[in-house]
Amino acid sequence: MTILAADDEALALEMLVDSIKEACQSATVFDFQKPSKLLEFAQENKADIAFLDIHMRGMNGVELAKKLKDINPKINIIFVTGFDEYTGDAMAMHASGYVMKPVSKEKIEAELSDLRFPILPKSNAKLKVQCFGNFDVFTPDGTPVHFERSKSKEVFAYLIHKHGSSCTTREIAATLFEDAPYDLKQQAYMQKILSALNKSLKKIGCEDIINKTYNSISVNCDLIDCDYFRFFDLDSGAVNSYNGEYMEQYYWADFMFESYDDY
Repeated sequence: MTILAADDEALALEMLVDSIKEACQSATVFDFQKPSKLLEFAQENKADIAFLDIHMRGMNGVELAKKLKDINPKINIIFVTGFDEYTGDAMAMHASGYVMKPVSKEKIEAELSDLRFPILPKSNAKLKVQCFGNFDVFTPDGTPVHFERSKSKEVFAYLIHKHGSSCTTREIAATLFEDAPYDLKQQAYMQKILSALNKSLKKIGCEDIINKTYNSISVNCDLIDCDYFRFFDLDSGAVNSYNGEYMEQYYWADFMFESYDDY
């Protein structure tokens, strides 16, 4: 998710950006003190959300929002200000939200969880992954992906849970097999599972979804449309679809996501 932030006061802009990053750690945030620079960037780069201070010199936030809407009608506009005299103009823009200063992580989270235009699934995604409820994997046309080994699917589930972070085969084995010793037999079994996973993905032209180096493995999140990933981007559709069930068929997943049961 790409987020733009604009405020002509350096300290206020810094506080805004910090709050956005705290609320949505996976977002890429670009900040601007000059509205003209933001518009130049928006002409060349697609953005999902723009946090705009209304009370800016030269071009105020409402004027900037109108120009942004001309560039990208589906961009989510969230106005930020310490004043309330522009509220009517801001709401007339059909903005996604309105945040009063001082900005905080909690205020940002509240707005991101209820966007006017929910963040759309990735158009370049090679796989669709469902984590809420049972874990399942589909091709873009909705066809379920067949995994030759059930444990290969479970390994893929764990890699999805890691959200692109690298892990070792020992770590995966410790999660899937708990107290079983990581001996030569276990290592050989893990290699068979990983080989089967690669084979299953290669059959559907998705072997590049796995990043593998010496004793390190991860998934390429850019090629995956996943409700779990979008949940952490605070996509309202993904947040609303979470009902407390996460990768239900895997015992280890329950406690790994339990802190979000009251989200």
